[in-house]
Amino acid sequence: MSQPRGPEPSNPIAAIPAFKHLPAETLAKLQKHWTMRRFGAGELIVNHLDASNDVFLIIEGQARVTIYSMGGKSVTFCDLGPGDMFGEVAAIDGAPRSASVEARTSCSVSSIPAAKFRADVLSEPAVAQALLLHLATKVRELTTRVYEFSVLPVGNRIDAEVLRLAKVAPRQGKSARIPAIPTHAEIANRTSTHREAVTRELNRLTRLGLLERSGRGLVVKDVDRLAAMVHEATGE
Repeated sequence: MSQPRGPEPSNPIAAIPAFKHLPAETLAKLQKHWTMRRFGAGELIVNHLDASNDVFLIIEGQARVTIYSMGGKSVTFCDLGPGDMFGEVAAIDGAPRSASVEARTSCSVSSIPAAKFRADVLSEPAVAQALLLHLATKVRELTTRVYEFSVLPVGNRIDAEVLRLAKVAPRQGKSARIPAIPTHAEIANRTSTHREAVTRELNRLTRLGLLERSGRGLVVKDVDRLAAMVHEATGE
């Protein structure tokens, strides 16, 4: 079980990309409402459809957003890392959790009760504006995923997923190194296909000179070229 660890020593709000440009005095005012917690690898942080409504921010570690079907099949939406916020939807509308979030590694997270989160948003226009931008970004990302599932062939969906991973990976010139590539089964889950199709497509990208294995990681050797391929398929 996770345990509260008292007030966080550094300001968690500043780690949220959409909030990092808030005035220093606003960040300092918000800081006192957040507390630190620790979750072990494999531990459930929030459960799909439960009634909790705290908002969370990952300070350290990795987590995964998932829903399990009645038959036990998992549907993975995304992975989360330092600076990613989650739980804000339940905090805003008071409805049950829309998905489960599980720690993939040992995680340090900061949390705030829903009532305090809503009060901060309503009392600080700059916070409200930052939250609107954050939610707008999420809606655009989900719109893109629905479009891909609806119209793209399997290979293009896999290419788009690899590109998403490359865009948040460390860059060196044209290349990006994804330090811990998801398994072929995990990529298949994210792109609504099967493991064999992922293997075939990654092998094809390797033959084209776009991918290269590096230990447990994967190097995308030309991110711009891969982006051009995805753009050609999606028109975006």
